[in-house]
Amino acid sequence: MRDGAWLYPLVEIVHIVGFTVLVGAVAMFDLRLLGFGRALPVLALARHLLPWSWAALLLIVPSGVLLFSTQPELLDNRVFLLKLVLLGAAGGNALAFHFGPWRAAASWPAKAPLRARLHAALSLLLWIAVIACGRLLAYV
Repeated sequence: MRDGAWLYPLVEIVHIVGFTVLVGAVAMFDLRLLGFGRALPVLALARHLLPWSWAALLLIVPSGVLLFSTQPELLDNRVFLLKLVLLGAAGGNALAFHFGPWRAAASWPAKAPLRARLHAALSLLLWIAVIACGRLLAYV
């Protein structure tokens, strides 16, 4: 990937676009759970945003692996390792949400229950931290 002048930047752009779509969809859903946009039904919003999230993952994962393949020394970088831990935590939080409070979402009132709101707040914090670590990689 380092041999061509354009391949690495193109893969990086794909990664950033995918990440933007994923975090944008997640943030919109989390903000809804936190009480913003209560006029939007939670289930309808989820049906709209979830396919975008999955499609974004199809961009992010392979492009991230390709980017990493050019710099395996990142495994010695504490910021990169923190980013991986935060990604795992964000994924674990999403799984805990979907196998926990989300199962009763059809019966939620306009305001999401406290447990769902806590997952949403943690999700936002984790994704912001992942973004911060990703940007810090260029400087550490």
